[in-house]
Amino acid sequence: MMTQRPGMNFTHTCTLIWLLLTTACAMKMPQEQGTFKPADLVELTKIDSTLKLDIRYATANNFAGRPVYDQPRAFLQREAAIAVKQVNQELRPLGYGLLIFDGYRPWRVTKLFWDITPVNKREFVADPKKGSRHNRGCAVDLSLYDLKTGKEVQMTGAYDEMSPRSYANYTGGTTEQRRLRDLLRSKMEAHGFTVLPNEWWHFDHWSWRQYRINDTPFEAIR
Repeated sequence: MMTQRPGMNFTHTCTLIWLLLTTACAMKMPQEQGTFKPADLVELTKIDSTLKLDIRYATANNFAGRPVYDQPRAFLQREAAIAVKQVNQELRPLGYGLLIFDGYRPWRVTKLFWDITPVNKREFVADPKKGSRHNRGCAVDLSLYDLKTGKEVQMTGAYDEMSPRSYANYTGGTTEQRRLRDLLRSKMEAHGFTVLPNEWWHFDHWSWRQYRINDTPFEAIR
């Protein structure tokens, strides 16, 4: 998580992040060899309008402290998106829906996150030299919300919290928090996703190896 130095105000912080993002834009993504499927990114809310979005990277409510997306939208490769829809449909009779925090992420944003994260917290961000499965459009960050209240449920830790409470097998928290975390995990795993051990909210679709690392901005996705 980014911390401000003494004497560093919010404006200075935003300027630093803007400069880092600009630098990331000028850098080249990892050059991958092999045969990959063409990207088929689809917008999640067009696959299932009942999915709820909380795209925090399009706001200042994230660990960067400022928006890093121009648009509050979420995309995945089509097969992964359909799997998310299926999970959402299975949860609804149980009284829950999926709350989407993030899907496809341009590579330059992964580079930014790496640059602003202290070394001792980098287990929670992807190395841009390798790229993220978010960059391939096959990773989704999500939680549950209560259909009756419309509110996000409480898990063992908060989204993007850089602490052991974020671990998928964290044994702390309440019994109900662990039950909901494990319910989400079991439903996602039943539809071809694998949880990231360090982040209970991050799930990779099995097809991630089939797609290249991508840096296309949201507004350019057709």
